[in-house]
Amino acid sequence: MKKCFPMLLLLALAFPLQASADEMVSLKVGYQELSPSGNFTGTENGIGTSVDIEDDLNFDDSEDVTAEAALQLGPFRLSAGYLPLKFSGTGELTQGFFFNGENYTVGDTVRGEIDVDLYDVGLTWYLVNFDDLPVRLQLGPEIAVKVVDGDLSVESRTTGIREAVSGTAAAPTIGARARVGISDFIALVGRVGYIEYDDNTFLDADGQIEISPIPLVGIYGGYRYLDIDIDESDLVLDATFEGPYAGAFLRF
Repeated sequence: MKKCFPMLLLLALAFPLQASADEMVSLKVGYQELSPSGNFTGTENGIGTSVDIEDDLNFDDSEDVTAEAALQLGPFRLSAGYLPLKFSGTGELTQGFFFNGENYTVGDTVRGEIDVDLYDVGLTWYLVNFDDLPVRLQLGPEIAVKVVDGDLSVESRTTGIREAVSGTAAAPTIGARARVGISDFIALVGRVGYIEYDDNTFLDADGQIEISPIPLVGIYGGYRYLDIDIDESDLVLDATFEGPYAGAFLRF
């Protein structure tokens, strides 16, 4: 793969399919609401009990500001995005569980928190990049790196016991991105990325509509779906996070 990539890069520069020659920078700032579902387990010496995010801890939705910057040069698009995930909830346990070596018993009032920063850097190569059709069509593969930096904690309000696990992990994904310009001021954008390794999977997909009634300025809205399945030494997480988002963008 390392030997092939330079050759593919030279081919793309020499023979893009109707590639646009203009350079464009875009900045997006939005507001995302994500709903959680699934379960997690914090283990010690292989011992732990699954905790249901919704039924056991009543996690609320995550609502926070997101940001993305992108540079497009010919058939290539380089992007960097940021998505914070902050979930918390409190519930009275109807069944006990072990988390990170501590026992949380039936009847305990327990608060759980997930605080994650998701950084996303991606490179798209638009193999198809037509701008002389009734609609503009851009389609190509995308490679990305998702960097997850987060903390997960469980605290018993009954006994005062609090345990937490934290860490940072990077996951490369392979997928595709497409953009269809219906008119000069309306476009549809879709993106998907996926990776599977060592019993871990990561799926990130979203679709959005961009509306730009004023040149170079506009608004957007869409829906994002994250499916994360992590099985590491002290943490097992099998959860989905999904919901709508909206914001404004600037191009120059």
